Amino acid sequence: MGPVLLCSLLLAASRGRAAPSADEVTYLPGLAKQPSFRQYSGYLHLAPHKHLHYWFVEAQSNPESSPLVLWLNGGPGCSSMSGLLTEHGPFTIQPDGTTLQYNDYSWNKITNMLYLESPSGVGFSYSDDKDYATNDTQVAHDNFLALKEFFRLFPEYSKNEFFLTGESYAGIYIPTLAEWVMQDSSINLKGLAVGNGLSSYEINDNSLVYFAYYHGLLGTRLWTDLQSFCCSQGKCNFHNNSDLNCTLRMEEMIRIVEESGLNIYNLYAPCAGGVPGSYRYDQDQIISHDLGSSFIWQPLRYSWRQNLLRMPVAKKAVRLEPPCTNSTASSVYLNSLHVRKALHISPEAPEWNICSSEVNHRYKRQYMSVDNQYLKLLGTMKYRILVYNGDVDMACNFLGDEWFVDSLRQKVQVTRRPWLYNDGKDEQIGGFVKEFTNIAFLTIKGAGHMVPTDRPQAAFTVFSRFVKQQPY
Repeated sequence: MGPVLLCSLLLAASRGRAAPSADEVTYLPGLAKQPSFRQYSGYLHLAPHKHLHYWFVEAQSNPESSPLVLWLNGGPGCSSMSGLLTEHGPFTIQPDGTTLQYNDYSWNKITNMLYLESPSGVGFSYSDDKDYATNDTQVAHDNFLALKEFFRLFPEYSKNEFFLTGESYAGIYIPTLAEWVMQDSSINLKGLAVGNGLSSYEINDNSLVYFAYYHGLLGTRLWTDLQSFCCSQGKCNFHNNSDLNCTLRMEEMIRIVEESGLNIYNLYAPCAGGVPGSYRYDQDQIISHDLGSSFIWQPLRYSWRQNLLRMPVAKKAVRLEPPCTNSTASSVYLNSLHVRKALHISPEAPEWNICSSEVNHRYKRQYMSVDNQYLKLLGTMKYRILVYNGDVDMACNFLGDEWFVDSLRQKVQVTRRPWLYNDGKDEQIGGFVKEFTNIAFLTIKGAGHMVPTDRPQAAFTVFSRFVKQQPY
């Protein structure tokens, strides 16, 4: 036994560690200086044949007593490595695809961060049988089993305060996973935070029309038509209206929001790759679906109403690039043989892509709203919940999540007010917050769908106050 290995074992023993030494990342390519905190990458094996890749970074100080936080990106079918390398991880990928820079606002400054690539088929996660068809219920259970496996490998963290966090389609992942976790007394769940999450398809759809009009996207003529054909007796239904004239106007609205070259994830950010070519209107896109006793008219296409990442179905496509984004740097880095070796990636794992086309298109969505999950969690009076939104996102807009939280009808504790943070020079308004009993809704001013990417300092401030149970 060499002296370096002996010292490592003695250090681990002194700290009461049971972490798997084979998964420890001892050298990470791209860093000018290796980190002082420990990090691990490997697989959480789920019987009988699923292997979910994780990357775990310990807190930069006092990891043994700091909270543990799970982070999930959404899709469905997108990798949580994006959260680590481009949002709030300890290092961010640079445009050259080879260099990492330390992140001044990394969330692991105050918590232990567990990034999980889920479901199998996403990123470096894979299944022996290569069957990547799944659904909301299966993913929630698999993620729970993955957590149990993590705590088996890292029992020293089983008593730490634990939080579930994520963004986008994790608006479904997180509360459905929380239903499992809350039933397990061995896990010290304290709360959950969801950023720009999909909470209700109906509310998200209905609110987006208002968001688009009041941000100057639709114009008076279209807005008037939408009001005329989609609304009656003071109530509007843009989500599944059976009126053909309403559907035709909604098709026009969708094209403006989604296909005109606007960045759906940040209205005020440029679209990576530029404005796409002009679209061609085809009346054959509109078909009727016989749903029970009524006919619902809707486009024969993947739209934001059905799929947050609208892409045409391609039999051989594996890569799914969210619109107006560029994941080239992350792909180049993570597919480097040196990086794959450093992260202990299995030879069976596929090439890394930010999102999986196969998982996305074969995914069965079962929850149209997660209000029941939130009400179950709130009913225990044990967990604190944060729903936060960048206020210029159109994929999961702030108005929809605010309406959703309001619809839970919890007792208001603090009326809607600005929240402040110090930008290093002055106190600034970071956004607005409304607090209810055990749940808060908060906006981050000027941020889009990926809040920590757009407003890293503001995002870190919110995260810190949430975890530490400080006033927003």
